[in-house]
Amino acid sequence: METMQLDLGPQAAELAQVVAGIRDDQLGDPTPCAGTPVAGLLAHVVGLTTAFRMAAEKTPVSGGPSASADDLPPDWRTGIPAQLDALVEAWRRPSAWEGTAEAGGVTMPASVAAAVALDEVLVHGWDLAVATGQDYVADPTSVAVCTEFAAQAAAEGPTPGLFGPPVPVPDDAPPLDRLLGLTGRDPAWRPPAC
Repeated sequence: METMQLDLGPQAAELAQVVAGIRDDQLGDPTPCAGTPVAGLLAHVVGLTTAFRMAAEKTPVSGGPSASADDLPPDWRTGIPAQLDALVEAWRRPSAWEGTAEAGGVTMPASVAAAVALDEVLVHGWDLAVATGQDYVADPTSVAVCTEFAAQAAAEGPTPGLFGPPVPVPDDAPPLDRLLGLTGRDPAWRPPAC
């Protein structure tokens, strides 16, 4: 996996744009992550941006990111974009790519941690965009890196807390749809009609 050339910037910027477009009245709406409302997924983004920034900085943090709406901080509108910027900057430092990194209590090669971080940002960005009726642009390089990572993870069998069971997607589907299927998402998912 050629993650040393990986830049989380394009997908982090897209997620920040999606966050800016979320209305307060959408916080309780469902997402493609079963049982997790928009607010819960935003809380998860808060936690994962911190955990993977600290992984890049080689500072372990205990526990994993929450997905509880109760854990969403009141300053999420400004906090998440700032945390995304800090995440991107942390992974732009050469030291981030050295040795191992720890996130959510799991130690892994630093390049794998970067791929996981990118996958979290990219896929949860799509989750939030589709849940709130927004357009979503996936960076082709990021999709390719995440698809390689997700395919390897799927081949190794279920990893609790990482992905759901793969959803079949046609071979000729767009690259983002194939990635979503590998991560247990139906690319055709839309919020239930009111």
